[in-house]
Amino acid sequence: MLRLSSHGVYLADGNRVIEEEDIAQLKAVFGSVPDKSASRKGTMSYGILKAHNTADGMDQLAIRFDSMTSHDITYVGIIQTARASGMTEFPLPYVLTNCHNSLCAVGGTINEDDHMFALSAARKYGGIYVPTNLAVIHSYNREMMAGCGRMILGSDSHTRYGALGTMAVGEGGGELAKQLVGRTYDMAYPEVVAIYLTGRPGNGVGPQDVALSIISSVYASGYVKNKVMEFVGPGIAALPVEFRNGIDVMTTETTCWSSIWATDEPVHDYLSLHGRPEAYKALSPEPVAYYDGCVYVDLSRVEPMIAMPMHPSYAYTIRELKENAADILHEVETRANSQIASTARLDLMSKLHSDGCIYVDQGIVAGCSGGTFDNIAAVAAILDGQSCGNGTFTMSVYPGSMPTYLELVRNGSVAKIIESGAIFRECFCGPCFGAGDTPANGEFSIRHTTRNFPNREGSKPGEGQMAGVALMDARSIAATARNGGRLTAATELDIDYEIPQYHFDGSIYQKRVYDGWGKPERDAKLKFGPNIKDWPQMPSLSDDILLRVVSYISDPVTTTDELIPSGETSSYRSNPLRLAEFTLSRKDPGYVHAAKAVLAMERDREEGKGISLEASAAYAALKDAGIAVNPEDTVIASAIYANKPGDGSAREQAASCQRVLGGGANIAIEYATKRYRSNCINWGMLPLLVKDPGSVAKDDWVFIPGIRNVLLDGKEEAEAYLVHEGRAAALPVSLGHLTEAEREILADGCLINYYHRDK
Repeated sequence: MLRLSSHGVYLADGNRVIEEEDIAQLKAVFGSVPDKSASRKGTMSYGILKAHNTADGMDQLAIRFDSMTSHDITYVGIIQTARASGMTEFPLPYVLTNCHNSLCAVGGTINEDDHMFALSAARKYGGIYVPTNLAVIHSYNREMMAGCGRMILGSDSHTRYGALGTMAVGEGGGELAKQLVGRTYDMAYPEVVAIYLTGRPGNGVGPQDVALSIISSVYASGYVKNKVMEFVGPGIAALPVEFRNGIDVMTTETTCWSSIWATDEPVHDYLSLHGRPEAYKALSPEPVAYYDGCVYVDLSRVEPMIAMPMHPSYAYTIRELKENAADILHEVETRANSQIASTARLDLMSKLHSDGCIYVDQGIVAGCSGGTFDNIAAVAAILDGQSCGNGTFTMSVYPGSMPTYLELVRNGSVAKIIESGAIFRECFCGPCFGAGDTPANGEFSIRHTTRNFPNREGSKPGEGQMAGVALMDARSIAATARNGGRLTAATELDIDYEIPQYHFDGSIYQKRVYDGWGKPERDAKLKFGPNIKDWPQMPSLSDDILLRVVSYISDPVTTTDELIPSGETSSYRSNPLRLAEFTLSRKDPGYVHAAKAVLAMERDREEGKGISLEASAAYAALKDAGIAVNPEDTVIASAIYANKPGDGSAREQAASCQRVLGGGANIAIEYATKRYRSNCINWGMLPLLVKDPGSVAKDDWVFIPGIRNVLLDGKEEAEAYLVHEGRAAALPVSLGHLTEAEREILADGCLINYYHRDK
């Protein structure tokens, strides 16, 4: 079904892959072995990045984007950061959507205050404001902002519009703030991996099935981590554009940096249908293009998939799961329970009934991945004239945009879904992050959404409540609903999946969206609700730093949801201090108290009240080891250790909440994503690396002398010392590659301080 190349490949004329080690074939096709360096420039990625790069060369990129986008749990913090950094107007189109905190029953007026802040900011600075429930963030950007050859930056990790020829990147808020103050997005030129598609999906196979097949094949090995996934090959032509969009948005779960697809006439038709024919241009690789790897995907061999708790990469074919139900359910249950708090347990074995079938409790089709027109039309075809039953099983469908909703009403799809007993809801991202359709304790939910991380659906293991989520395609979810919750692959049904023709009604947006791009009203006042607070002041980095390890996380990977929970915390994202109270609450409930204790030590030092007894003991151990210390002038900060932190969401609060509580560093073997590491840097937290998980332990002290000079002198390695149980010893640490600007940001203490100094 899928195969990964063990080395680089060449692509000939956009449709023929030749392994770089196959010298004879290379000579037969090209006449000689192509120059690898020159052939790297033949990818679509190279051309788009070159067009947006403002640096002199292509080794180190300085990118300016064509537009940006944020939703209502990220835009307040970004605008506040940019305001504090000197922004006077939006220098590029900036779309502010309201699809995460649109249920104001959660958070009360706090959420609506944020929405009114965004509308006032769109007026004052010249932005684009999409009102609540009108569209989810990525649906709107696909319909109205994406275009071939463009680049879009978003403060949501699933900012992916590659199928429409747009290289889109999901990042933390600091990177968007940089664009708002006229700076660039800086990174080394990424490697590019070909995703070579052949064949045609079978009847009943949907985009989530293809996406989960790819994710399960590449995630664990990091095959595409921080790279560009470039979709090529003859199989693209077999996929409708919405099918491509459904695959593309899930590339985030591979930990790739971005994605891009070859474009064709169907993409032209899609953009024309949405009133933007000028946004189309044909994109394809040059006749000779070199890729750093290749994922071979035979679409005809993809089967309906299910990603079991608690990661999109834990995927099986539904057929395989049903044939080995007891063994797989036991394995998944055991693994899941090792990832969650001991106060709750996930029970999957009870879902295997005496008839040998697996029964689920809930089905959800929603958001940027599930709520597309094609997916929901397929759901309607499957549920037409059927019943979801009146038992435990429930089903909800959320469209991605109001134009999609309207067309589904007009063609009768909504009626078919409602008549089956399913619930049709508003344009809302809630089920994807735990703010909508949260299952009951012990329930098992199948979802065509983007993630199934621990507690992502909103359960609270600290209170003994635990539910499980598996990811599936909308077609198989509807097939399961048709059978009252008995797990069923869509390929088991004989259904006509012909999708009705789509008609886009743009008048909905014309009537409701505020488009102030290029028309800032500088005298307009920002509208602040009482929960919208400025970022607290952060200290700059001292010459030396003393870190206290207040949390030690031994999981193989730590998600951003575990660093700062989603769902119930969303209403506090505009209030840094209030939100910080939830930091690591699901993974390490003692973290906030421990971090505050270290922060109190630092406050006492700053105010001249002396050095705490605990810190003094650490300094004494350092002195006994012959290490010079200067306690009165050394910042004391907390740190967390995690093997691989930062998988998942782009939300900057995963880092900023630690910083607000006095965090000074993360210590890791590696960082799960570039975006989380960037969040740490932009909030002034050292992204430290060690080689051995046993290098540090909870409550250890880490002293790094001369850290400021290490940064400003351009060094990657730092001399550090570990104080463990009263004894000091050398601890090798690394900062990894940092740009000059990133070094200065860390030295200044955060991005806001950096811009203030630069004024």
